[in-house]
Amino acid sequence: MIDAMGIGLILPVMPDLIIDVHGGTLANAAVWGGILSTAFAVMQFLFGPMVGSLSDAIGRRPVILVSLLVLGLDYLVMALADSIWLLLAGRVLGGMASATYATATAYMADMSEPHEKSANFGLVAGAFGAGFVLGPLLGGLLGEFGPRAPFYVASGLSLLNAAAGLFVLRETVTDRIARPMSWNRANPFAAFRHMARLPGIKPLLVVILLYQLAINSYAAVWAYFTQARFDWTPQIIGLSLGLYGITVALVQGGFIRIALRRWGERRTVILGHVCEFCAFAAIIIVPFSTGLLMLTPLAAIGAISIPALQGLMSRVVADNEQGALQGVIVSANALAMIFSPLVMTSIFAAFTRDGGPVYFPGAPFVLSAVLVIAALAVFLRTGPSVTSST
Repeated sequence: MIDAMGIGLILPVMPDLIIDVHGGTLANAAVWGGILSTAFAVMQFLFGPMVGSLSDAIGRRPVILVSLLVLGLDYLVMALADSIWLLLAGRVLGGMASATYATATAYMADMSEPHEKSANFGLVAGAFGAGFVLGPLLGGLLGEFGPRAPFYVASGLSLLNAAAGLFVLRETVTDRIARPMSWNRANPFAAFRHMARLPGIKPLLVVILLYQLAINSYAAVWAYFTQARFDWTPQIIGLSLGLYGITVALVQGGFIRIALRRWGERRTVILGHVCEFCAFAAIIIVPFSTGLLMLTPLAAIGAISIPALQGLMSRVVADNEQGALQGVIVSANALAMIFSPLVMTSIFAAFTRDGGPVYFPGAPFVLSAVLVIAALAVFLRTGPSVTSST
């Protein structure tokens, strides 16, 4: 939750910080925002499997603590940046270090019985969502003191989080499940090949990739879209992200358990995809800002898909490969983060700049809706024997 607060703090002020550092228009800031997000994701793609395999070998505790220390340094670099290139360097450093979420899910897998994994992954995701309640709200308020203030606070949170972890975080990797570090599997391409050989994993990785390509549009263009479409301020953007965080935390911390108990993992994934598609379709046509906020619960229910997919995949792999699996999932997410921000921000810029074909800030969400339908189609083609609860 504290880690997510650090991430959420900076979202409402990113457009203003880019303009402050580099100048230009909001459309140009959106393009640079996409480049920064992509640089972060490239590093996650390259380092995700290595960090996951490392946590299988030396333990979850040191990986999480070192990651938090480096993230504290990353936010400080961005707070002090006086050029777009230093911001870019900060995103590269942050992408290399951002292993906390994946390692936390591997940590949860270590402690969970097979039938508990999806619901417990929902707890991790719910904690992340709870961080997004406080982070953007605080970030929007801190934005009143300038676009750099949230970065200083995010740095402090990460460092305090690391200090707290020294006292409360116990190790879950025992001699029974520890696995020697394999530099071959640390290669993201080799790690994908290895996991794809396991029964049912390959199509589910494709589903995660397509789904993440779609929902990364929120992070990529939400601040730009709401400014252009409804003239929202950083404070309102922060409030909207905070509202989303509240609903996601409630859905992933509580509702997902009801959904899994009532419908099982397969139909829970389907429900999440259908709700996410409906949310994107509505965002495209909603005529007023209050209506946009009213769509928040619908979009939040879509968040049950990923924990259910993780639970299905986690049961397929051995106990000593849980970190490696989460590292591969991080790389799949990172691939989405590499391409989605560049594509979504470019589409936004093309449809909002002077001389564009038509003024249509919601254009990126049209592509998102199509991608969710494609992900659902792949999932439905995967046999129930692979995707049903056991």
